[in-house]
Amino acid sequence: MSGPYVIRGSVSLPEAELMWRFSRSSGPGGQHVNTSDSQVELRFDLAGTGALPEVWKQRALERLEGRLTGGVITVRASEHRSQWRNRETAAVRLAALLAEATAPPPKPRRATRIPRGINERRLREKKQRSETKRGRSARDWG
Repeated sequence: MSGPYVIRGSVSLPEAELMWRFSRSSGPGGQHVNTSDSQVELRFDLAGTGALPEVWKQRALERLEGRLTGGVITVRASEHRSQWRNRETAAVRLAALLAEATAPPPKPRRATRIPRGINERRLREKKQRSETKRGRSARDWG
């Protein structure tokens, strides 16, 4: 691995809590594909981890509820022919997923009024356009 994968701030994925599983990738690859286990499955026990602050953990458990199996999140990678590159891809993908899931909720939008001048200008331009189009009619051409 190329180092700690930062989720956000000083919080990173703990190496000891990552569970790796390797299997044969599907798809083309010649004779080599039959002997190498290049597909990577990375599992992380989100419910049982102590690496995340409690608030972040609860937020992530709520947001990733559909992807969790018994509190464990699983990420697969098999895009590359190299197991090493697939490991990197899976770890980066997991870190990005956790970063998004633990992000604070966005600030609620504060309702603002449209300035009166903008609305009046829009109606004035609309009326001018209407007059232009009405002037094109053929009723006075007789």
